[in-house]
Amino acid sequence: MKAWPVKDAKACFSELLDACVSEGPQLVTRRGVETAVLVSVVEWKRLRDAARPSLKELLLSGSARWHLAMPVCGRATRRTPPVF
Repeated sequence: MKAWPVKDAKACFSELLDACVSEGPQLVTRRGVETAVLVSVVEWKRLRDAARPSLKELLLSGSARWHLAMPVCGRATRRTPPVF
C-alpha cells in the first residue's frame, strides 16, 4: 500500500484513483500521520458485507437476546386523558 501525502493526493487525485483501482488500497497521510485509506468501490462493498452479520447469525447469537429492554409486567400505567 503506497502512502500519499495529502498535498500529493490533492494534486494528483486522478492518479490516486487509478492506483486505488489497479493496485489496491492507498494510504493518505497528513504531516506524516496515517489519516485515511482510499479503496475501490468493489473492495468497500466486500468489506461492508463481510462486517454485517446475517439474520441467521443475529438470531443464533446469545448476546443479541440479552440487550432487549423489556417492560416489567404489571407496572404499566394508563395515561389520563387531558382535561380541556
